[in-house]
This record gives sequence, C-alpha cells and structure tokens, in this order.
Amino acid sequence: MKLLILPPPKRIPGPSPYTGQGAIFLCALFWSTSGLFIKLVSWHPVTIAASRSFIAALFLLGIRLLFPRRGGGKSRPRAVLAGGLAYAATMLAFVIANKLTASANAILLQYSAPVWAALIGWALIREKPRGEHWGALIMVMGGLLLFFKDGLTGGSALGNGIALLSGVFFGANSVFMRMQKDGNPADSMLLAHLICTAIGIPFFFFFPPALTVSSLSAILFMGIIQIGCASLLFSYGIKRVTAIQAMLTAMAEPILNPVWVFAVTGEKPASSALLGGSIIVAAVMVSSLISTLRQR
Repeated sequence: MKLLILPPPKRIPGPSPYTGQGAIFLCALFWSTSGLFIKLVSWHPVTIAASRSFIAALFLLGIRLLFPRRGGGKSRPRAVLAGGLAYAATMLAFVIANKLTASANAILLQYSAPVWAALIGWALIREKPRGEHWGALIMVMGGLLLFFKDGLTGGSALGNGIALLSGVFFGANSVFMRMQKDGNPADSMLLAHLICTAIGIPFFFFFPPALTVSSLSAILFMGIIQIGCASLLFSYGIKRVTAIQAMLTAMAEPILNPVWVFAVTGEKPASSALLGGSIIVAAVMVSSLISTLRQR
C-alpha cells in the first residue's frame, strides 16, 4: 500500500506589513524636512502651504497619468472627501499654529494624533487597539514630553488649541485613509492638496510672495518630495497597516526634524531630546514587530 504524499500548499504572496511600515517611515522622513525648508521661504505661511500643495497636486496628477491604476476596488466617495478635508485641515492648522505658538508646542500637540487615531479607528472601522498599541502610546507620550522637556511654554492658548486640533485632524485622516484600503487612498491626498491650493489663492493677492531662486527651489522641493512623494508613500502604507500603527510609525517625523537642523546649522539636540527620541523609536519598533508577528 503506497502512501500518497501531498506537496505542501504553495504560499500565496501578499502585501507584507513590513513594506507598509517602511513606506510610512519614509513618508515621515520626507515630512520631517518641512521645518528646515519653510525657514528658507519668507512668505506668508498660508501662501507657503498653498504653493507646495499646488506643486504636489500637479505631481500627483502627473504620476496618475503616467501610471494609470489598473484593477482594485473602487474608492468610497465619503471616505475620500472626509480624508481630503481632514488632511487639508491638518496642514493648514499646523501652519497657523506655528505662527501663534512655539514650534515645540505645535509639533508636540499635533503628535497627539496616535491617540485620536486609536479612538476614532476603534469607533468608525472597528480596528481595536491591541495591548502593544496601548503600551506604545504611553511610551510615545512620555518620550515626547522628554523630547520637548520644557513642555508647553510660550505661545498663546489659541495657538495651542489649533495645534491640538491639527492632531485630531491628523489622526482622523489616517482612519479615513484606512477606510479606503480596498480603493485608492491617494485620491484623498490629491483632494487635500487641491483644497489647500484653493484656500491659499486669495493670500497671493493680499500677501504677494517675493519670487527668489532659493524660495522657488524650496517650494519645488516641498511640493514634489516633502509632501508629493510623501503622499504616495502614505497612501501605499496605510493600505497595509492599521491607522494607529501608521501614526505610531509616523512619530519618526518630530525626531528627525532636529536631525536636519543639526546637519545644516550644527545645532545639537539636548540629552533629554536624545533620550525621548530613543524611547519613541523603541516603542514604535517593538509595537510594530509584535503587530507584524501577530498578523503572520
């Protein structure tokens, strides 16, 4: 009697969560250059936001024409609209907050986003945060307080409130983008840049920008790389990781921001900032690893 030995089933390749987290991290790397390049442009902040969004919109439209999307599910119109409005509100609120309060306050309050992503994602799409996510959230908040050791100093209550609101919008955006995981989340990013461009048009007339080589070069870089390529990377990554994991991975942005400043100006971060950054990196890496092993 012969035994029939069946070959092991073939593993069907699927999108690895590692690629999603890698894309979000690279997106955060591009996002982190904004502070440095905004300093090179002496325009009104809303004009800067609108100009870079205009370039980003042209870039995303060009990519869409060169590489038309084939197959896949259809985007949900309500999720596309909500994601576009949330991301546009995030960009505008953050720019305005930077003018009304200290930069440290603005970035610290905006990166309350993982908390809002966890709560909104749980309520809207039933992506319940797991133990590793709650643990990472606690460590990330502690790391951020160390990173900006002086806490909420200077600025105005209005500026701090708008900065906190930008964090709510940022967290909500990741959830609305996640709702399009079977469609094309890049639709929301493109819509957000079009909204920012439209809002900024009046500012070009009331606050005419000084067109110099350095300012135009900075705007082109921010439009194509800092938010154009970042939009594509975030759209790719959010299809492969949960909303809260995306926000946790994006915590690389406030850590990398002073790295660029140090590379250009030589300004060294304080030891408390290095310790806080290390805690955030460790929390994100451990939670990402546990989540990935759980998925597998």
